[in-house]
Amino acid sequence: MALFHFTVTQTKRSKGQSAIASAAYRSGEKLYSEYYGEYSDYTRKRGVICSDILLPPHAPKEYADRQTLWNAVEKAERGKNAQLAYSFEISLQNEFSLEENIALARKFLFREFVSRGMTVDVSFHEKECEDGGTPNPHFHFLCPIRPMEQDGTWGIKQRREYVLDEEGNRIRDANGKYVFNAVPTTDWGSPETLEYWRQTWAELCNAKFAEKGLDVRIDHRSYERQGVELLPTVHEGATVRAMEKKGIRTEKGEFNRWIKATNAVIRDIKKKITSLMGWIADMKAELAKPQAPDLVSLLNAYYTQRKAGAYSQKGKISNLKEMNDTFNYLRANGIYSLEDLESRVSEHSAATESLKKTLDEQTARMKAIKQLYDSSAAFQSLKPVYDGLQKIKFEKPRAKYKAEHEAELKQFYAARRKLTGEFPDGKVDMKKLTEEYDELEQAHNTTYGEFKTVRDDLHRLWKVKSCVDTAARFNERTEEQKLQNRPQTRQKKEELSR
Repeated sequence: MALFHFTVTQTKRSKGQSAIASAAYRSGEKLYSEYYGEYSDYTRKRGVICSDILLPPHAPKEYADRQTLWNAVEKAERGKNAQLAYSFEISLQNEFSLEENIALARKFLFREFVSRGMTVDVSFHEKECEDGGTPNPHFHFLCPIRPMEQDGTWGIKQRREYVLDEEGNRIRDANGKYVFNAVPTTDWGSPETLEYWRQTWAELCNAKFAEKGLDVRIDHRSYERQGVELLPTVHEGATVRAMEKKGIRTEKGEFNRWIKATNAVIRDIKKKITSLMGWIADMKAELAKPQAPDLVSLLNAYYTQRKAGAYSQKGKISNLKEMNDTFNYLRANGIYSLEDLESRVSEHSAATESLKKTLDEQTARMKAIKQLYDSSAAFQSLKPVYDGLQKIKFEKPRAKYKAEHEAELKQFYAARRKLTGEFPDGKVDMKKLTEEYDELEQAHNTTYGEFKTVRDDLHRLWKVKSCVDTAARFNERTEEQKLQNRPQTRQKKEELSR
């Protein structure tokens, strides 16, 4: 199915990141960093289809070499917390061939990035096809944050804009230094530009869908901005999707099935409410006309019509029972007019919004607990690696150990931060979390049951709508027949009088 995924982050030294390492990982190459004096080797990385460097016309030709380019970027940034590059990840479409996807992506990059003077290092991936998982074609690309001047040298990322007083003089702070604002020299990092890029990519894909005659579209906006009030699912990842495809049910898969079932009920409710409110408005306008029948009269007409059309005694009894059930339902709920019906639908709409808010809170917390489960497991499994580091007192062997276990230590620290955020005193109580999760799961089942109750009642109201529509059409036909017969009767009277 068509998918929109478009994210951008920054590669920063403050997070221990390297532009060389990032480029090597995305391209599946072995690159040497002059800044750190070490190699980043990802030649064994699977799923890299192809990669390329896209240069603006004024860029030095030697920057077509990946290692040369990113060493130049690293050299231009002297700060220990420097921001190095923008890192993009964008999904491709399974409805397009690999060649079509690559051509579309290159068109997008040349038109929207290279044309702005940006250097683009792009790599195309489809790694999940290799292990039997669902195809997930996508592309990554890195762009240096520092702009390039027309002479091929690196420019400045921001300039100082001094704050002036009413007389146009610079203002000093308490330390005697001039007050200024740092103003970016490009709009590449602005939210507006990112929004434009996201929209443009969606439009390019949708144009390709239309060209191929496919009745699918993607939207760059979030569910909230689209007005689609659904619960988001959790990211499953390649391993989980591969297991699910083989028939192995996973916790994340079960959680997402649970969310999808709830969303199906929500969509049904929303659809019914929208349709009923529109129908009520139309019917109120119709009943507002002179001598129009009311709700009860139309229902009586419907069941009278059905009774007359029933040939068997069994059919007549069935019609009578259904009529009694309908009128008993309406009477029990105080529905005697379209205004009462409209009020009932509005109550369901308000109840749906309240239940949706409750579910949002429940699922958000459940996701957080699941992440804490993962963090706890990572903390326990990687703690021996951390303990091994603590045992080393000398600087050189300690540095060597850290380099050998860099990825494991990063995971350990991230897990520890996550757990500390939940348990500031350091006492991790997984039993308490499990109990909370079980309570939330029971609460969700209760809320889900309330959703189904609303939906069932809306189905009853939908039946009332169907009956009224049928009766209204019958009434219209009857009136039309009367109008058609009147001239004939008048004509016969005139003929008799002659």
